[in-house]
Amino acid sequence: MKDKIYLFGVDVGGTGIKIGLFKKDGYLVEKWEIPTNVKNGGNEILPDIAKALKEKMAEKGIAEEEMIGVGIGVPGPVDEKGVVHRCVNLGWGTFSIVDCLSELLNMPIKAANDANVAALGEMWKGCAMGCSSLVFITLGTGIGGGVIVDKKVVTGENGSGGEIGHITVNVDEEASCNCGKQGCVEQYASATGMVRMAKKLIEEGKEKSSIDITKHLTAKAIVDEAKKGDAVALQVVDIMGKTLGLALGAATCMVDPQVILIGGGVSKAGDIVLNAIEKYYRMYAFHATKNTPIKLATLGNDAGIYGAARQLL
Repeated sequence: MKDKIYLFGVDVGGTGIKIGLFKKDGYLVEKWEIPTNVKNGGNEILPDIAKALKEKMAEKGIAEEEMIGVGIGVPGPVDEKGVVHRCVNLGWGTFSIVDCLSELLNMPIKAANDANVAALGEMWKGCAMGCSSLVFITLGTGIGGGVIVDKKVVTGENGSGGEIGHITVNVDEEASCNCGKQGCVEQYASATGMVRMAKKLIEEGKEKSSIDITKHLTAKAIVDEAKKGDAVALQVVDIMGKTLGLALGAATCMVDPQVILIGGGVSKAGDIVLNAIEKYYRMYAFHATKNTPIKLATLGNDAGIYGAARQLL
């Protein structure tokens, strides 16, 4: 009988699905990507994944008995039983992704929210190696979050553990977040939130700015202008830092992690983002957690596949 030494990590996104073939020691044998087919309510996504994995096993000469299994991360709440509670961007409702993928592949399956598995990836092979607890936020189009305590992902009863992006930070906000609430962290500190705040400040006209809101505006462009000293851009970065500092201060009161990790596309701006968050976190955090280190995540776009695979070990 052959030893079980291989496992797949799958990170499902709205436009692309990242896949990694790993050995159980964490060595990444190969990674690749396939498109996400969201047509027909996303019904083709899991069959496409199963097909891609079977083809890779055939290409590499890997037998089914050598596989530990498949770990998968998806952009939505997933409970501990592997039941997805709606993935709006994929067209999915509520169903057991573990049962469905098991039928297609005939091997063990583990599933979790994509931000949660990214957090697990950073703990396994990223900048949080050696830690047993962390709070992780991803700053992108939206804001994802992952919480790990005693090396276990906190999923919660409905799979929504770690949804830091939807902590309410402004009870007077009138505009609605994509989640349906008002005043969420995501409305101020995500890439889309930063663009929203820049447009709002420029329209109010209290500060002069070189930011052109008549053209397509991105968070990167705002950060670039902030680095040049633009008053509005600096104010947007400050709002982002204050919002996240406040939310993380609340989160660490409950979790008391060893480290806070910042990932996602916006985090690529580096120190200007990290410094803004840290400034306000130190201000708002409970005294016992005030000195918790804050670090930039290091695995980048690969965090999801690493963490997805790590679920099986």
